[in-house]
Amino acid sequence: MRIDREEVLRIARLAHLELGPDEVARFTEQLDTILNYMDKLRGLDTAGVEPTYHALQDLANVFRQDKVGEVLPVEKALANAPEREGSFIKVPRIVEERG
Repeated sequence: MRIDREEVLRIARLAHLELGPDEVARFTEQLDTILNYMDKLRGLDTAGVEPTYHALQDLANVFRQDKVGEVLPVEKALANAPEREGSFIKVPRIVEERG
């Protein structure tokens, strides 16, 4: 095991997390699995591999072009609004004024 219970508790303390005993055991096992996998990757010979920014570099943009279409009428856009004020949705005030 590359990571132990105390290390998980230290990380949790740094992250201001309160973990129960079951969570500590589960995270210890999960983090250990991740670190073991990273060791396997570190052992691969990548000397002849070109760096890539994405695994699938030859992809073309699959998004459609933006087109101007019909505008949704205000009445239809606000049909389900709980409250309205003219052509706007009215929402509760959440900013307090200071005096």
